[in-house]
Amino acid sequence: MGLNNSQYNQVMREYEEQQLENRYEQQRRVMEVYERVPQIRALDEEIRNQGAKSARMALKGDENAGERFRENLADLREQKQVLLAAAGYPLDYMDMQYRCPACKDTGYEGGKRCRCFEQARTRILYAQSNIQQVLERENFQTLSYKWYDGEQKLERLGMTELDYMKILVGKCKEFAAGFPQNGRNLLFTGSTGVGKTFLTNCIAKELIDRYLSVIYLTSQDLFELLSRYKFGRDFQEDSEEAFRHVLECEMLIIDDLGTEVNNTFVSSQLFYCINERILRQKGTIISTNLSVGALQDMYSDRVTSRIMSHYAVIPLYGGDIRMKKKNFRGLT
Repeated sequence: MGLNNSQYNQVMREYEEQQLENRYEQQRRVMEVYERVPQIRALDEEIRNQGAKSARMALKGDENAGERFRENLADLREQKQVLLAAAGYPLDYMDMQYRCPACKDTGYEGGKRCRCFEQARTRILYAQSNIQQVLERENFQTLSYKWYDGEQKLERLGMTELDYMKILVGKCKEFAAGFPQNGRNLLFTGSTGVGKTFLTNCIAKELIDRYLSVIYLTSQDLFELLSRYKFGRDFQEDSEEAFRHVLECEMLIIDDLGTEVNNTFVSSQLFYCINERILRQKGTIISTNLSVGALQDMYSDRVTSRIMSHYAVIPLYGGDIRMKKKNFRGLT
């Protein structure tokens, strides 16, 4: 999940191009204002002249030159703002405008990678992985209800599969649109093929389209990554970066929990990952074929307790949709 040199250089080139565009746009706005309000051009020239004069006086030993310049500068800037407002311009119209004000389109804020850098990183990794193609096929726009029974009511639900699924899809859309304010964590349960991964992908697509950082891992991939980090079976820097992203990304998706080989290490790392992300107020979506009781038997009481107290549990019912689709294709 770390960027290689080529990918990193690609991100930095994008920042350089954005900085050039920012400077070009600022210059265009400045020239627009100068043409409409020539007095502002004269004020800017006066500001430059005053600055040069102040520097010369300071070099000659005038200790008060800086203070006089600051007073004159404040007066000239106030005149400029009055003229801008009178012409109908925002007061910052001639200033540099940034796509990301936090890092000023450099990618780094306070010596650390900015949030926008992580978004760019996620975008590149997704563009170069199969998940992008998956999300193009599996999203709310491509979701079909025709595979759900709309006639026979399920006793446990008091409604049909179709009606229940429509309610769930509505809830998932609300979750994605309101994330993270309206909830952070979901647990999808149900047998194979009932639509858990599809709904997870629908939510992932919505979040990625909002430029939120999303990491998708099967449970096997997750514990392999944690194992490489824990036991140093990889380049340490890459392992540390991947481990950091698992804990810090805005949404972590763990698919098919329970299909991995379980042991003490897996249970302890699952608890650590879940608990740490709760403490950091990051979102997590887990899908599993296991019931809540089976999760408790397979892992531990504390893992299940953290999930039950911090996750919205969404059970899915019905038959294997993949088999229904396969049989349907076989009949046509």
